[in-house]
Amino acid sequence: MKKITENLITNESDYLNRRAFIKQTAKLGIGLLGAGAALPILAEKSDQSDLAGEILKTPYGKNLEPHSFKDISNYNNFYEFGTGKRDPAKNAHTLKTKPWHITVTGECEKQGDYDLEDFIKPHQLEERIYRFRCVEAWSMVIPWVGISLAGVLKSFKPNSNAKYVVFKTLVDKQQMPGQRGPILEWPYIEGLTINEAMNPLSFLAVGLYGKTLPNQNGAPIRLVVPWKYGFKNIKSIVSIHFQKEKPINTWQIQAPSEYGFYANVNPNVDHPRWTQKRERVIGKGGFFSPEKRKTEIFNGYKDEVAHLYSQLDLTKNF
Repeated sequence: MKKITENLITNESDYLNRRAFIKQTAKLGIGLLGAGAALPILAEKSDQSDLAGEILKTPYGKNLEPHSFKDISNYNNFYEFGTGKRDPAKNAHTLKTKPWHITVTGECEKQGDYDLEDFIKPHQLEERIYRFRCVEAWSMVIPWVGISLAGVLKSFKPNSNAKYVVFKTLVDKQQMPGQRGPILEWPYIEGLTINEAMNPLSFLAVGLYGKTLPNQNGAPIRLVVPWKYGFKNIKSIVSIHFQKEKPINTWQIQAPSEYGFYANVNPNVDHPRWTQKRERVIGKGGFFSPEKRKTEIFNGYKDEVAHLYSQLDLTKNF
């Protein structure tokens, strides 16, 4: 994988220095009310806790520098909480992530309703630093914590008819105020081919920067497929279904002429309304002159995933 140079990525030092500062002032007995006010982080919640269990450091993204927690947790698309980039951080506190259950159905042996803890416990928590590329032509680098999607899916023993995996997000208009309007057709639905889902890069994230996943980033569990555009990375998953037929995802329903099923990052296939050749790096260069970089095919993960599409016309896979 190609290295993203340091000048293209938002520095993490503000986030780390803030945490070190708070820790030190607590030792000294200094009141944090005034100190905290001088170092605002909009979305860091006081109840965000450490994840249970050891987190395995992996080679994924070892040459990448993650964006700051502030950028990652305050610049999001999560229409269940509003259409503005800052809306999820402001509104997602209404989401209750405990208890949480995921229903597994379809072409598999072990169907059932699973508690989130039982869902995760058999699998090793890993930190993976991945590029994230939105279809809107902006990008970040994110240090996810989670579990292998392939490992989870294999535990349900899908059968030979399981050609696709379909995911659904929670529907609850009280917890998710954005669902009260006809922004999209709810629930949010996404799908992968079984081969995409079983690829070693595919991941289920339950954390960020070693802590539990913030609500606005898709808590308590979300999909991460780093070679695809961000809308494929469905959040707050409550359903996994194995099926034989190709599903239609939410954005295909919303705008079939603009959004397809595969949605692989591809600088050679423009969105009908904007180019995909370059991407704006969040947090760099300022509002009026944002820093941009060239978009890479499959978001830089060509060596790992190109074989999945050897029979696909990549000029028509948007």
